Amino acid sequence: MVEALTLLVLPGMLLCGLLLHTVSRQEAAVEFRKKPNFIIILADDIGWGDIDANQPEGKTNNTPYLNLMAQQGLRLTDFHSPASTCSPSRAAILTGRYGLRNGVTHNFGVNSVAGLPLSEVTLSELLQKAGYYTAMIGKWHLGHNGPYSPTNRGFDYYLGIPYSNDMGCTDTPGYNLPPCLPCVSSEPQVIRLIRSGHGGCYSKVGLPLIENSSIVEQPLDLWTLTEQYKSAALRIIHNARARGQPYLLYIALAHMHVPLAPPLSPDARSAAHHPGDGVYAASLQEMDALVGAVKAASDDADKDNTLIWFTGDNGPWDQKCQYAGSVGPFTGKWQTDQGGGSAKRTTWEGGHRVPTVVYWPGRILANTTSSALLSGMDIFPTLLSLAGVTPPSDRRYDGIDAKAILLDRELTGHEFLFHPNSGAAGEFGDLQTVRAGRHKAFYITGGAEACGGGAGQQQLHDPPLIFDVEREEAEERPLQVDTPEYQAAAKRIARRREELLWDIATDKSVSTTDYSTDKSAAPCCDQRQAVCRCRTLV
Repeated sequence: MVEALTLLVLPGMLLCGLLLHTVSRQEAAVEFRKKPNFIIILADDIGWGDIDANQPEGKTNNTPYLNLMAQQGLRLTDFHSPASTCSPSRAAILTGRYGLRNGVTHNFGVNSVAGLPLSEVTLSELLQKAGYYTAMIGKWHLGHNGPYSPTNRGFDYYLGIPYSNDMGCTDTPGYNLPPCLPCVSSEPQVIRLIRSGHGGCYSKVGLPLIENSSIVEQPLDLWTLTEQYKSAALRIIHNARARGQPYLLYIALAHMHVPLAPPLSPDARSAAHHPGDGVYAASLQEMDALVGAVKAASDDADKDNTLIWFTGDNGPWDQKCQYAGSVGPFTGKWQTDQGGGSAKRTTWEGGHRVPTVVYWPGRILANTTSSALLSGMDIFPTLLSLAGVTPPSDRRYDGIDAKAILLDRELTGHEFLFHPNSGAAGEFGDLQTVRAGRHKAFYITGGAEACGGGAGQQQLHDPPLIFDVEREEAEERPLQVDTPEYQAAAKRIARRREELLWDIATDKSVSTTDYSTDKSAAPCCDQRQAVCRCRTLV
């Protein structure tokens, strides 16, 4: 009887086990689908004052879709790019680490052999391993050669330009200062940068558009690039919904970096004497429309489960004059009075305080603002936390998890934030400026080239210049050294600066970047053609 009973019970136990296994798989699938989707939109060379939401009401109407996103989400008013030039900022966003740790302290070029060190772990790699579909559209600028390309750094799909949109010629150039000539059409491919008083133009290397690991167009058409990016983004969002798979979509826009190539009305095109205002405004409107299209597609596909984070890689490029954006009230007047620019390539507020909006319906309270001190480095730990992914424990991070600020309206951000030099004064990567609460200390100052060609001279400050940036948004008058406020701030800042420098010096996970160059590293689809000319219909 016992044996018979056992035979009767076992099939039931087996059935129960199968049912439990099926239920657990279903629960796991539901949990997998509940993982949030992430869309990071990174504007290039955008000023804090470029979006309407950061301007006095009614002053402009260039960014209605970003205005709507701010009304339906959270505007971060004290948010900073990790550096004030392209490559260091992007490396820090994707790794959560200062350039002195991840090794990327200045920009990569067309001929760069390497890129973001392979020892670094990216946000895309970690989310990809956690089951996310990962896609990138736009400017990479962290190495385009071999293992340094986006599809080898955690992205399942890539469409974009491997570096800045001015690092190569096009057949129909956009608006730049100085104006750049079209690509040569008959000479062999040669990389040459023609310099002038305001910058430089590449004349003999075509700007490539890359899909995954293939060049699909060289030189690309700047005037259709936005539409190509939009089409790819919408396709990725809709396909992810069809698969039921969470995704990371990183869109690194060409806007607002020169050359600008916006659709212009006949009136704007005919404004030959001073077309800059119309061109820049039209570019902002084109960028904003792209953001609006991405938001609309995301809302249609998975509105309550998708976080969109819009921010910038650094401030405007002063020397581009009418083709540069607005820093708002953060004019760096102390520096401009000394000569030179105070935006991109500097540690003045205009160089790194960037417009930032985060949107997640049902999770982030609508029409809110936060003055918490935050950085682009915080995107890395925040998104990983929301996805339930733990970063590797074998390295030190500088970003903080801002989830509570986004979702619970907590106010505490960074107690201290360090701003590295990226090209205007001092050594690349130097932590030459420190923010502590309302105080900001400059150990080194220097201006990047301004509109008109002036550049401020490097100056060392011992004791440092200290500004109260809440009282002095324009950074015009530093605190007097002999005041109690200065003495207390200087002591606190100096101690924390030394602690961070010591922490980096003793960090065994610091990476070293290979900045060597070689002509063969330049992307080229056909060296037999002038400017490596090719076009693939996709």
